[in-house]
Amino acid sequence: MAETNDRPKRSEEFEKLVLEHSDILYAVALRLTRNRADAEDLTQNTLFKALRFHDKFKEGTYIKAWLLTILRNTFINEYRRKTRRPTFVELSGTEAAPETSPEPSVPIESQGIAANLLELLDDEVRAAIDNLPEDFRQAVIMADLEDKSYKEIAEAMGCPLGTVMSRLYRGRKLLRDQLEDYAKARRLSGRPSEEGE
Repeated sequence: MAETNDRPKRSEEFEKLVLEHSDILYAVALRLTRNRADAEDLTQNTLFKALRFHDKFKEGTYIKAWLLTILRNTFINEYRRKTRRPTFVELSGTEAAPETSPEPSVPIESQGIAANLLELLDDEVRAAIDNLPEDFRQAVIMADLEDKSYKEIAEAMGCPLGTVMSRLYRGRKLLRDQLEDYAKARRLSGRPSEEGE
């Protein structure tokens, strides 16, 4: 049966951009589900929905926040579905399944992005971010959670690009040092030792 689809065709560039975020999606999914198989399923469902509902993505929206919104909504919906399984469902096979949109088309205000993403992090990670000196914390949040460019961060913080780069380097190093045991416990430290650097 041929499916009629009035949606515009998605671009290869969009597909590539979505797939580039699969690692972060899996990491968040693993934190939510606490199970590798469930995390893989949740990540796949999120990627599927993002690609299927590509026309809901608004230019200018941070794609990482958009994808994490889909992941969070998918997780909540799947959890609800599992907790209220009906004992008996009669389907004739002729009903049209309602098309469920991930509803990420609502513009996400940039100030709320960091708060939304911080909610998805483990307590240890949030605490490590909170412990950073203010200038380092702002730079790390804007770069790594809000996907802002160095230029945008420099303008927001009122400092030169070199200062932004220095604050990011030092802030990320402080985070790595604070979260070393956390990463080892979760086998997230797949990088080679930096002792030779």
